[in-house]
This record gives sequence, C-alpha cells and structure tokens, in this order.
Amino acid sequence: MTTPPGKAPKKVKEKRQTPEERQEALRYNHMMYGPTAGEMRPAAKKINLGASYLKHPKFQSLMTAFKKGTAFRFDVTDRGKVYTVSTDGTQILFDGKVIYYSRPLNKHEDNLLLDRVATIQFQTIDAFAHLAVAILRSLPEVGSPQLSLIHQQFYYGTEPLEAGGAELGTNLLIGSYKHSKALEKARK
Repeated sequence: MTTPPGKAPKKVKEKRQTPEERQEALRYNHMMYGPTAGEMRPAAKKINLGASYLKHPKFQSLMTAFKKGTAFRFDVTDRGKVYTVSTDGTQILFDGKVIYYSRPLNKHEDNLLLDRVATIQFQTIDAFAHLAVAILRSLPEVGSPQLSLIHQQFYYGTEPLEAGGAELGTNLLIGSYKHSKALEKARK
C-alpha cells in the first residue's frame, strides 16, 4: 500500500464543465433536439394593433375621405423616418405605394382589396402594421380583421400573407363596405 495507514484514500474530483463548454453543449442540444419545455420562448405579448390610429382625428379624416372618394394626406414618423399616408378616394397609400384600394361592387358598396406585395414590403415598420389593421377595424362592414402580425410577419387568418401570393396573385379581397360617395342623379 502506498497510502499511510492513518489517512483515508484521496477522493477523485469530477471535472466540472467550463462556461464555454456548457454553451457549446447547449448549442449542440438545440441544434439536434430543439429547445426543452423550460427553454421555450415566451409567448408574444398581445398588442392592440391599430388602437393608436383609430381615435386620431387625422386617421378619421383619412377614412372619411376614402369613403367619400376625396383626397387626404398626413405624415407619420416611425424611428426617425417620416412616411406619408394618403388617399385619393379609391386607394390608400403608404409612402407612395398602394396598400388598400377599392373597386365598385354595386351602387352602394365597394370591394376592399389589399396589395400583398406592398404589405409584405412594409411589414417590419410598426407605424404601417398599426395602420393596416386600423383600416380594417374602422370598416366594420368587412367583418372582424383577420390580418394579424406575429414576429414582424403578417398573417391573414392562419396563413402567412406571403404564402398564397404565387397562386392567388397580389390582390387579396378583404370584403365589401358601404361608401358615401355622391350618387349620380338619374336623368329624366
């Protein structure tokens, strides 16, 4: 025996993991198996999209002008950049690009259509995301807005907005709404 008779044998310590080794092991586990139940990202907070616009007088004037078929414009600032929101009566434009537009359905109603390409282009801008949903919320005739924003990406219902673009085209029919354009008098 090599140890003296009065001492206990030396206990072998296990080697502890360094922080770098721990991070590398976590990266490997995430790559191979995904996050565990405790490591899942927290659910996205519910944001009341469009609420900042709905009661604002300029937005209300924009929607009134859109329904009447007249022109109106105002500016919005987001992260230090100024964007122009305008309407010419048949289209609603954001920074010069058509977002929503209307087509006549009958004497009293118009169809509201959404341009997918421009909407996808601006989906990372908060001011635009709130505007897009506020327009739908301000037209109760089209039903409850199915347009939602999750992690800076628009969804229409449960599908991403860009998913159906190739098969269905760039125009998305939202619904019909009643306009208040002056009706032409019938000739006698």
